[in-house]
Amino acid sequence: MSKYITLGSIFAGTAVILGAFGAHALKEKLSIQQLQVFETGVKYQFYHAFAILILGLLSERFHVPALNYSFWFFTAGILLFSGSLYLLSTIDINGLSGIKSILGPITPLGGLCFSLGWISLIIAVKGK
Repeated sequence: MSKYITLGSIFAGTAVILGAFGAHALKEKLSIQQLQVFETGVKYQFYHAFAILILGLLSERFHVPALNYSFWFFTAGILLFSGSLYLLSTIDINGLSGIKSILGPITPLGGLCFSLGWISLIIAVKGK
C-alpha cells in the first residue's frame, strides 16, 4: 500500500506544479494548441495519480498480482503519455527538436499502458 500512496501522491503533487507552471510560466511562450497539449498531459497525470491512490486503498482488500500490474502500467502511462506530451508541447523552447520523431510514437504507448492498467484493475477486482 505504501508504494501506491507514495507514488500516487508524488504524481498528483507534480501535476499541480506542472499545471501551475503551464498556466503561468508557459502561457506567454506556447501557442494555444501547445498549451492545450501540455494541459492534456497534466489532466491524464492527475487522473492516473488518483487511480494509483485508489490502488493503495484497494490493496488492503484485494491481495492479487493484477493490482501491482495496474500500478506499473499506470506509472508507465504517466511517464510515457504525459511525459511525452510535456516534451512535445514545449519542443520549440526546450531545445529537443531533434527527438520529435521519437516522442510522437511514445505517446500512444503511454495510452496503451493506461488501458492495460485499467484492464488489470478490472481483473484484480473481478477475481475476488
